[in-house]
Amino acid sequence: MPQLPDDLDAVAVRTWCSLALEALGRERAEIDAINVYPIADGDTGTNLYLTVESAAAAVEAVFAAHETGATAPATADAVRAMAHGALIGARGNSGTILAQLLRGMAGVLADGGDAAHLRRALTRAADAARRAVAHPVEGTVLTVAAAAAEAAEGGESDLRTVVHAAYAGALAALAKTPEQLAVLGRAGVVDAGGRGLVAVLGALVETVTGQAPVRGPRTAHGKAPTPVDGGSVVGLPVGGTPVEGVPAGGVPETGVPAGEGPLDCPEDGVAGPAFEVIYLLEAGDDQVARLRTRLDALGDSLVVVGGDGLWHVHVHVDDAGAAVEAGVEAGRPYRIRITHFATESGHDLRVQAEPAQRAVVVVVPGDGLAGLCTEAGATTVIARPGEPPASGELVDAIRRAHAREVVLLPNDAALRHTAAAAAEQARTEGVRVALVPTRAAVQGIAALAVHEPDRGFDEDVVAMTAAAGATRYAELAVAERQSWTMAGICQAGDILGLIDGDVAVIGADVPATARTVLDRMLAAGGELVTLVLGEDVPDSLADALEEHVREGYLAVDTVVYRGGHQRAPLLIGVE
Repeated sequence: MPQLPDDLDAVAVRTWCSLALEALGRERAEIDAINVYPIADGDTGTNLYLTVESAAAAVEAVFAAHETGATAPATADAVRAMAHGALIGARGNSGTILAQLLRGMAGVLADGGDAAHLRRALTRAADAARRAVAHPVEGTVLTVAAAAAEAAEGGESDLRTVVHAAYAGALAALAKTPEQLAVLGRAGVVDAGGRGLVAVLGALVETVTGQAPVRGPRTAHGKAPTPVDGGSVVGLPVGGTPVEGVPAGGVPETGVPAGEGPLDCPEDGVAGPAFEVIYLLEAGDDQVARLRTRLDALGDSLVVVGGDGLWHVHVHVDDAGAAVEAGVEAGRPYRIRITHFATESGHDLRVQAEPAQRAVVVVVPGDGLAGLCTEAGATTVIARPGEPPASGELVDAIRRAHAREVVLLPNDAALRHTAAAAAEQARTEGVRVALVPTRAAVQGIAALAVHEPDRGFDEDVVAMTAAAGATRYAELAVAERQSWTMAGICQAGDILGLIDGDVAVIGADVPATARTVLDRMLAAGGELVTLVLGEDVPDSLADALEEHVREGYLAVDTVVYRGGHQRAPLLIGVE
């Protein structure tokens, strides 16, 4: 049995994220089913799962960077990665609030993970989440978070007592949510976001104590159970030892009856806004304050979380374009996601178009290639520098493609397992998915160029795979520090030319290094050179490289694309 932590160090944070993801994975469908507030769109469990998946992936990346070291990452690095991952991957109203809760906790846990720090972290988290919501409502996840923090307060105690108390307080508050929010009472369910937070806190209990709280017997027809013992709800950990402050019985089972979908119970019978708009935003505090005011006037369910120049914006509006324009005026919005509730919540499936026979989903490193691939008919997922997409994001893109057959192009060797997991998930939903193992964006471009939706699926996949495989790829990068490479020792600031993933050229500037890389690649033959320029690379470089190819390789054509904001200043393909 693994040693139980005396405080929340980096290893414990990693375990917590993993267990929380497992818990939300088990309960996702049930949480989706009780999602009636603020919009009965049946996705709260899924949104919480995707948010925690992003947080867990960020923590794993921190540990991966320490694989060769003898010690684990610092606690501060782990909790900050958890918070940042949740921020950039937050989905929906509930996921956005959870991201702020984790950010609030990280601000305290970075300084220590003992019982006293955890109590302060829970209080900071609840306060930060409430401030992030434009119009807080009782009977929601905010109420559950506040109850967890209040229950954890008190005299000196050890870490286990604090997590038990927080979980018990959250559980009791969750059972009372139908009494506080009329829409929940009418539907006979507890708050879905609060239920998800209880699952996350339950994972924290398991991390610290080694015993997972278990759920009690299901209540009839998904109705919220009546609290006992003066308002306590009950819960047992594995092994039958009661969680402190929580009598026996379990997490309130408040789903809808089997075979039924989400209950549509709009507050006071009034339909809400038509669109959910979500984006990440790079902006200063003053700009965000003005943005809050403007978005609050446009719609409801406004939540803006983050800080230090990076924010996650969530709002429900009727004018989605105005919400995005407000973000453009405030700073630089990206990862923009607009959901139309009528067609994506399942409430009006009759107006949803029949699925296409086939679609292509492609991961691209920048906005420029996203536009190019979209024009070619593909559904795109942007992988920003340092922010690879999670499997949930790829699954969501497959769903958005709305096709019976999907070809998935990950365009990065590091995304191989993530893409495989997404493909497997989509297959369980009835979509036929083929994963073409493209390792670079230029291979994806080559595959997309030969895509023909009118031919047989297998034949199309074979043609796309062959085109990708026939494309050698290279990229230029700037060395961050002195290190050994396949081409020798590089110094910080050197320009590295990577061919098929390995450093082949070390140069002093981009133009000379690019010419050398092209010569190395074309020495083996080729008919077409593809150049993808980064955001800050001048057009003159493309002109010079085109001339270089034209003068030295008469039978070779060159095409140039603008990649936008991407990690590498230059991507090269030769086919």
